[in-house]
Amino acid sequence: MTDRTSFPLVFALWGAGLGAAGQYAKISIIFDRLPQVYPDAGPALGFIVSLVGFVGIVLGVVAGLVVARIRYRRAMLWALWAGAALSLFQATMPSLPLMLLSRGLEGVSHLAIVVAAPTLIAQLSTDRHRGFTLTLWSTFFSVAFTLLVALGLPLVEARGLPALFVAHALWLMAFAVILTVFLRPIEVPPEGRLTLTGIVRDHIAIYRSPRIAAPGAGWMFYTFCFLAILTVLPPYIAPEWRAWVMGAMPLTSIAVSLTLGVYALRFITAVMLVQIGFAACIASLLWLWVMPGLPAACLALAAALGLVQGASFAAGPQLNQSAAHQSQAYGGLAQTGNLGNTLGTPVLLLVLGVAGFPGLVWTCVAVFACGIAAHGWMAARRRADSA
Repeated sequence: MTDRTSFPLVFALWGAGLGAAGQYAKISIIFDRLPQVYPDAGPALGFIVSLVGFVGIVLGVVAGLVVARIRYRRAMLWALWAGAALSLFQATMPSLPLMLLSRGLEGVSHLAIVVAAPTLIAQLSTDRHRGFTLTLWSTFFSVAFTLLVALGLPLVEARGLPALFVAHALWLMAFAVILTVFLRPIEVPPEGRLTLTGIVRDHIAIYRSPRIAAPGAGWMFYTFCFLAILTVLPPYIAPEWRAWVMGAMPLTSIAVSLTLGVYALRFITAVMLVQIGFAACIASLLWLWVMPGLPAACLALAAALGLVQGASFAAGPQLNQSAAHQSQAYGGLAQTGNLGNTLGTPVLLLVLGVAGFPGLVWTCVAVFACGIAAHGWMAARRRADSA
């Protein structure tokens, strides 16, 4: 820990996080153009998007363990340079098998960044500022998608698909150079040996720990609903309001995270704020159940999701003092988040097809209630352990 927050380095790490989110977003925003590049791909084209998330599901916790052992600065720089090299390779528009291979490797780079960066941010922040800095970190996905839609799509229109991949590579290189020059190593003794048996044993220990596993447990319920809600809501919003509301929802989440969320963390624990956020999500969903597509209710839901977003990342260092345990917690958060993102949209679309909008609402209510209950159960276990 430190007695003074290094804000320039915090923002540099957040910038690197935008590059990590770009590993998802750069494909998502051009997905409709990929059939022109790979006309014979068929359903396999979807793996270009999903492979990064699949790697996160399989290796999320392993990434936390590995990053803790090979050191955070080293893992961060390796991941940035590797990500840049892969993006430059993708700019050549290689054959589909090679593109898929590069996306799988990119998933490893992505995991290293999203585990190392928040751990480093927590170590570079004082107790007073940690709520703000980790809430800032939690916005990296929303901000990156917004920037790539605003700037990336015009670049593709003007210069073609390869230009987007080159621009992404240059972004990662820039932050790799900045962090190489200014980020000093954080000396944390590695815990245990990096063996297959040790990884399996640590994997089990992480999910048995009510401190290390807690941030990821709540995050899974958040991610299960977040993308699905943004996917299925538009048809229920009046056409004249639809584009404005869908554009405003991610920005509302970011704004609430960085204002009300940061302020609340001065007075209550991150876990309690996550639970309050889930409760507010339930209230907003019930409002939407009564008045489907109401813009005010949609924005209220986005605001509630923003509380969960920032507090989930802030819970990592609140519950875990050592950098090694924090990286394990963020590895678990990456794993459960990818699991929620992967399963949430297809499951909720299935519910929507069978039970309509009311069924979707009540399913999301149940998921958020499970999030409250999971955090309550883990909090009870922590109290029992300390008694």
